[in-house]
Amino acid sequence: MADVQAKRVRPGSIDAEVAGRAVRRIKDYLMRYPEQPTIRVAGEHGGEDPLILPREAVSLLAFVLAQAAEGRGVTVIPSHAELTTQQAADMLNVSRPYVIKLLEAGEIPFRLIGKHRRITYEDLQEYQRRDDAKRRTAADQLAALGQELDI
Repeated sequence: MADVQAKRVRPGSIDAEVAGRAVRRIKDYLMRYPEQPTIRVAGEHGGEDPLILPREAVSLLAFVLAQAAEGRGVTVIPSHAELTTQQAADMLNVSRPYVIKLLEAGEIPFRLIGKHRRITYEDLQEYQRRDDAKRRTAADQLAALGQELDI
């Protein structure tokens, strides 16, 4: 990514058992105090000031830990991050030339930095939502056509 870094946790790099215990404790706490906007984390040593965390950050941490407990990797990307065409292709699970065709066809907005194309993560997610909706519509139409032919 250009100037914004993603944070990646590879599958298996976090102890699944420890992650599982931690996510259970976090979820229990969040359920007990659903209205609390911040979470106070007390240190192991009595004299320390508690760490104050925003609830959303704790929820995100719980998600990461839940994935780690299942042995999965996680990547956290800021929504304004700019991706290379290869990074976008990897996220869409398609080839880089295919992504370039999508860009040139106007399916995904991009900007040029010199001769290099950059795609915002938000624009890539929006394309993915539109594409998923098109696929669902096509599948529904095929299912309806199949039902008509069975009559």
